[in-house]
Amino acid sequence: MEFTKSLIKGKLIKRYKRFFVDVKLNKETVTAHCPNTGSMKGLLEEGNEVFIQKHDDPKRKLKYGLEIIKARKNLVGINTHMANKIVNHALDNNLIKELKNNDLVKSEVFYNKETRFDFFIRKKNQKIFVEVKNVTLFRDKRTAEFPDAITSRGTKHLLTLIDAIKKGYKSYLIYLVQIENMDYFKIASDIDNEYYKNYLAAKKAGVKFLAYRCKISSNKIFVDKKLKIKDE
Repeated sequence: MEFTKSLIKGKLIKRYKRFFVDVKLNKETVTAHCPNTGSMKGLLEEGNEVFIQKHDDPKRKLKYGLEIIKARKNLVGINTHMANKIVNHALDNNLIKELKNNDLVKSEVFYNKETRFDFFIRKKNQKIFVEVKNVTLFRDKRTAEFPDAITSRGTKHLLTLIDAIKKGYKSYLIYLVQIENMDYFKIASDIDNEYYKNYLAAKKAGVKFLAYRCKISSNKIFVDKKLKIKDE
């Protein structure tokens, strides 16, 4: 996915009320929209280098949006709304080897009245549901982790992916690691043990788990490399 405009570099001052970040641009301080309502654990240290995008839409209350934070020498894509676009681009360009050469890819498809999965794929005689989780947490130099806070919604998706298998679908969950330089991925069981237990149950039931790292720059973000998943 390419950004519509090159991003502008600044310094993080603070995030507040979940949706706002103050950023220093040269001698000016601007308030940007934060498109990530999660904890963003480990990313919000004052003085971190950030990249924001300027928007020309006159209807927007905030002219800037936060896209990337540089934390501990790694660029991290924090815009959760970009995750599905990045995966959609990867599916269209066969960048995810387990899901190549698809006959049909549809976004935001309802599985039942309560749950909508990020993608439905038809491939030969297979019907596949795919859920995407954006990953921004890393607590060592080489391992990305999910989740960064307790996620009841994430647990619900795991259980529904299991149910889809029982009804004859194939189920995939893609952890999209928007963090540079990662080689491994694991579930942060110390942060949400309930999610970890359901992850193990889903794996046993046949849900396929994939972790792919992104290549990140101020011009574009795209799927780059498959990561090894470490089970505790």
